[in-house]
Order: sequence, then structure tokens, then C-alpha cells
Amino acid sequence: MRRTLIIMVKEPRPGRVKTRLGRDIGHVGAAWWFRHQTRALIRRLRDPRWQIVLAVSPDREGTTSRVWPADLPRIAQGRGDLGRRMGRVLRSVPKGRVCLIGADIPGVTSAHVARAFAALGRAEMVFGPAEDGGYWLVGAQGRHVLPKGLFQGVRWSTEHALADTLASVAGRRVATVDLLRDVDSLSDLAATRTPSSMSSLLR
Repeated sequence: MRRTLIIMVKEPRPGRVKTRLGRDIGHVGAAWWFRHQTRALIRRLRDPRWQIVLAVSPDREGTTSRVWPADLPRIAQGRGDLGRRMGRVLRSVPKGRVCLIGADIPGVTSAHVARAFAALGRAEMVFGPAEDGGYWLVGAQGRHVLPKGLFQGVRWSTEHALADTLASVAGRRVATVDLLRDVDSLSDLAATRTPSSMSSLLR
């Protein structure tokens, strides 16, 4: 069974990534964190059980960027809000199980991803809930199970994001996996780092 893990990434330019975190620690520091976090995430999630594909933004700059590993396939996220972009890249996988994650989840491991793919053996879709009411992973048995109304009406960046998304997939068999924390603010970052690493970042 073919498995594809899509990681959504942005070029780590100050003021263009992690803007909420940037308001807390400065946009240069936020971009530095995102760049190193994403590279570590990609290294950690390389696994023979699935193919990693990078969904990049901005489209043109991301597809030619030297920041990300050159051996990994890339697709452009395209235009629109987060829901439109996520739906587009999920539907770009021609066959097999697909999971999509963001790049701002320091705690995710290959074991978490493997559990999500395994859940698609009994469910049509799978979600990895986040502590803030959103989610760090969405997956499907294949693009054929993705409803037309997927991600419509979702209040992004709020505590309603997961509930709204589940409402958009009503009628599908849904599983949930591990609860993890993504990083949007300084308090999120502090909860995922040791005191010594925090002090080096904020210097």
C-alpha cells in the first residue's frame, strides 16, 4: 500500500513565517526557529514506510529553494486560504494513503505518523488533534474519500478548527491519534524546549 506524507513548509523569511511567534521573540528569531525546526523534522520523519513530499510556499521560490533537501519531491501549495491549499495538496496524491502535517510540531516522531497511517486501515480519515483545538495532522485512505466540502467554514487559528473540520467531513469514518502541541507563540515554544535552549534562542 503506497503511503505519502506531505509536509507543508514555507520559505523561512523574517515576517513571512510564524508571525505570531515573531511578535513575541522578533521575526528574525521566529524565522531562524522555523528553519531549524523544519530541517530537524524532515530528518526525523524520513522512513522507508512512506514517501515524503514537501508542499512549498511561495510557489515559485519554494520549488527552487536550497533550504530544503534536494532529493525530496516538491509541489506548490498554490493560492487561497489554508483550507484551499490543504485540500489541493491532499488531492494531488494519485493513489494510496496520504497524511499531511505542518512543520511547526516539535514533538512529532515517525511513531506518531505510523500510528496515523495504521488508523487509515479502519477509518476513512484520521486527525491528530492539537492542544489548542486545532490539529497537527489530517489523513485519508485516498483522495476518493475527501468530501467536496472539506475545510469549508473552518475558523482557522481558533480553538474551533478541529470541530469545524470534523463537521465538514460528516459521514466519513474518522479516527483520531496522538494529542500534540504546535508552536504559535512564545508560551508554546517554552513548553516544548528546555530552559537552556530557550535562553540561547532569546539572546
